[in-house]
Amino acid sequence: MLFTRRRVIQDLSLGGMSLGMASCLRSIQAHATGTEHGLPKRFVFVVKSSGIDKYNLVPNGFENHFVNPDDGKKLGNRGRRQGPLVNASIADQTLPEKLRVLDSFKNRLTIIQSLSGVGFRGDHTKGFGTLSLHDSEKIAVAPTLDCLLGQHLSNGPYPMYGMAMNGRLLETGWKPEDTYCYPNLSAYGPAKPVAFQGSPRKAFLELFGAAVASPEQLEKKLTLNGNLMDFLSKDARRVERQLSGDDKERFALYMESFDSLRKIEEKKAKLTDQVQQHAPQLSDRYDSPLPSARIESHFEIASAALIAGLTNVITLRPDTLGVKYAELGLSNSVHSIGHLQENTASNGWTGHQARMEIEKLHLQQIKRMAEKFDRIPEGDGTMLDNTMIVYMSCSSGDHHCGGHDWPFILLGGMDNKLKMGRYLEYPKYGDKGHRTVGNLYLSLLQAAGVPTKDTFGQMDSNLRDLDLTGPLQEIMTS
Repeated sequence: MLFTRRRVIQDLSLGGMSLGMASCLRSIQAHATGTEHGLPKRFVFVVKSSGIDKYNLVPNGFENHFVNPDDGKKLGNRGRRQGPLVNASIADQTLPEKLRVLDSFKNRLTIIQSLSGVGFRGDHTKGFGTLSLHDSEKIAVAPTLDCLLGQHLSNGPYPMYGMAMNGRLLETGWKPEDTYCYPNLSAYGPAKPVAFQGSPRKAFLELFGAAVASPEQLEKKLTLNGNLMDFLSKDARRVERQLSGDDKERFALYMESFDSLRKIEEKKAKLTDQVQQHAPQLSDRYDSPLPSARIESHFEIASAALIAGLTNVITLRPDTLGVKYAELGLSNSVHSIGHLQENTASNGWTGHQARMEIEKLHLQQIKRMAEKFDRIPEGDGTMLDNTMIVYMSCSSGDHHCGGHDWPFILLGGMDNKLKMGRYLEYPKYGDKGHRTVGNLYLSLLQAAGVPTKDTFGQMDSNLRDLDLTGPLQEIMTS
């Protein structure tokens, strides 16, 4: 009887069912086969600008190597004190002020300090190098981590989906982008950058248009798209016969993009029921120019897209250097705040306090996202147990930082492949036992089941005497 029941469960079709039922059946099917590896894995990369302050990430029970022990003031970019590897549980520790919003998720929170990513040019951002770990600030020369994960994990219309405040780094007269932009962050390969959507409203319509369209409108759109693609394909064959060499190769890439759009629409059509069930409420907030409203909207849309199965990987760019958080009483841009240090911002905060309050605003949205995922049953746990939210910066730990101390905040789970609820601080750059961002990225890839090599990205020639191969063993469960 048990065998028959398992066999029936394994043969059940998920097509045409609501996401809630489909998610439930995927969990049951995983149990029926005696393994949880069939559950979907997801990633959210939240990449802020101007660094993430590392000195206020240390739980109260640990020695803070990023401040002066005499006066408690923050040390400079490469001024951290020497110390051994710290690998400890945070279960009984008090989180620093900045992270207390995540206190209810302490058992699924891991803080990683002092990883390095040196050798990538860019004093304000590592650009594509942030997630590829190559010297490629403005031009993609290799696939980025989020795109590699998306291509391996996502079965929906989008391998990965990105949303950004805008694509410009330094600017005057800042305003949020109202269409696609290129933040120089994600790429599927050399010269294949990913366009991010800047407008929450347009992201909603692109991802969840089926939720507000009538069946007749959806059928008309699919028919129109099909006819257009047929026309383009026939016309392309005529044009292609007249081309040769590099021109022919470029034209093939051009046509490949049209084919990708067609496949996206076909996959979205199959997810219409899920999209309608889990689409967020279209709100006037989606048109607000305030940074906090934009960030909240991007997180809301990202959460819904993951829940609906439109993608398994989301990358969010919550701010750039030109952004001004007026709702926090700040007339200073993120760029100018990065230079303030102990000096006073427009609302009376020090530069350090202003940076922390901005990060707390981001972390509040990460908490809300985690709460949504934690309410959705999946396998023996919840959706959060199979989702990893990574909070990081495109410029490591400080404004104008060289990448010697790159902090990361991980929240969620990866099917118990990673140890959570920990504080990890590696030895200082160049010291024995020091590790790099590449080792962390290998850990994430291996936890997601992606085949890896011994290293990720370009190696740091200054650390050739250290063993920098493999994942971070301190966070791997096996």
